[in-house]
Amino acid sequence: MLDVDELVQLHDSTVAAWHTLPIANDFLGPMKLVCQQHIYNFELWHEEDIARSPNVSDSEIARVKRSIDRLNQARNDHIELIDDWITSNLTIAGSTLLQGDTRQHTETPGSAIDRLSIMALRIYHYQEQCARSEVSAEHQHRVRGRLAICQEQRADLAKSLTLLLDDIVQGRARHKTYRQLKMYNDPTLNPYLYGTKS
Repeated sequence: MLDVDELVQLHDSTVAAWHTLPIANDFLGPMKLVCQQHIYNFELWHEEDIARSPNVSDSEIARVKRSIDRLNQARNDHIELIDDWITSNLTIAGSTLLQGDTRQHTETPGSAIDRLSIMALRIYHYQEQCARSEVSAEHQHRVRGRLAICQEQRADLAKSLTLLLDDIVQGRARHKTYRQLKMYNDPTLNPYLYGTKS
């Protein structure tokens, strides 16, 4: 299955690297999927920062909004691909854990991995804020408090994901890929897209 400590380390190391080096995905197997999903979150994070700037032109906001839609679709697609990889591996192993009345979580492993990715980005940027020398002591104190909360929440989430994956493998929890079924990017489902063609 997946090693949660390894993927948390992947999230941290790549976020730090990508702020100074070109984005790259040199991983293999399921970690390649985890890294690609993380790339979409990394790019989304920075596009969202641009979208909130009061000094950005309307044309740049339009570009950013389209980029956000594209990246968010890809991010959600990769959550599903991670869950599909788990399903495939359970099937290859001859598991019957995908059926029956075994309890099911409200969140899939892929969704939890997505949240861990976002948390790695949040922690990195709070650490960046802690390093600012021109801000007040009050700002530093507030940022350190938020950083501590983020680190605690990530530890809790990583532990929960580890337990969930173990429960899935041991047959105590059921695994299923949930499809996001986004409508806004589908030219056959979004009225503003199919309406412009008629």
